[in-house]
Amino acid sequence: MIRTLFVDELGQSQTGGEELLQQWRDSGSGRLWLDLMSDGKEYQQAERQFLLELGCHTLAIEDAQRERHPPKLEEFDDQTFILYRGIAELDSDLHWKSQSISFFVSERLLISYHPLPANSVDQLMKANGGVHLQRCPAQLALRIMHTSAGFYVNHLLAFEDKLSEVEDAIHAHGSDDLMKQLMQYRSRLVKMRRIFNYHENITDELKDSDQIGFDIEGVELDHTINDLHDRFERLASLTSMFYDICGDLIDGYLAVTSHQLNNTMRVLTVITAIFVPLGFLAGLYGMNFDYIPELHFKGGYFILLAVMISIALGLLSWFRKHKWL
Repeated sequence: MIRTLFVDELGQSQTGGEELLQQWRDSGSGRLWLDLMSDGKEYQQAERQFLLELGCHTLAIEDAQRERHPPKLEEFDDQTFILYRGIAELDSDLHWKSQSISFFVSERLLISYHPLPANSVDQLMKANGGVHLQRCPAQLALRIMHTSAGFYVNHLLAFEDKLSEVEDAIHAHGSDDLMKQLMQYRSRLVKMRRIFNYHENITDELKDSDQIGFDIEGVELDHTINDLHDRFERLASLTSMFYDICGDLIDGYLAVTSHQLNNTMRVLTVITAIFVPLGFLAGLYGMNFDYIPELHFKGGYFILLAVMISIALGLLSWFRKHKWL
């Protein structure tokens, strides 16, 4: 599916389909945003040929059509290629599915290519996209990434509330299910943090070099790049913070569980220590021999019972004195 946004020399914008492509070619200084959503693997060859006709580099197209590829920034002869990892699905439990959004940026043309619907692209296509495109296509590409990063931020802030609920629950009544949930959170946060670090590197490269399409006379993009970098930096710091919190909660739960286990083992040890001498005496006088000393004492049973009680009480007193009980 092809959508286009064309801004002419007078700053008038209009949206449409592939028909605006010829209008852009005929214009002298008009700017065009062409959004191409893939129709599936069976159409990749046709999409590849279409992108080649628009001047996109073969290697960049190959990267754009791969199912999984880390975010990257690459400069070619007449355009800059940005591979961004956007959101396809994400909820407050960090169940998420990402998608690659590729940007081919030149002085008069921005091509965005993605396999699934993208909220950030849709939002800019419906409103304010023409304002950013009129300035330059690079500005629009940065704004799309900035909007997408905003969705990440919103979902992470929603996750913060969810994590607080889990924290309260684990303090009130920790369980293995909560432990499993925290382990899943940590795994998802690690993957997200890795993506945000890639995105930080992209904006670092944009800040430190003059990429084609981003170095246009009379257009200052430093503030926009810095703003985008700050947002990616915040995302990376949020995921790192939440990862550490999950780790602290897991360590705390394990510490409490270990302490409870130690208390249980201490009680069992005390019981064992008390009944070992009692069991020994019971076994000693329970042997079936006719000639056992003290066996025929008239008060032998009561004497032995008193000795056993004395031993039990003595051991209990000793354990209490040493704070084992």
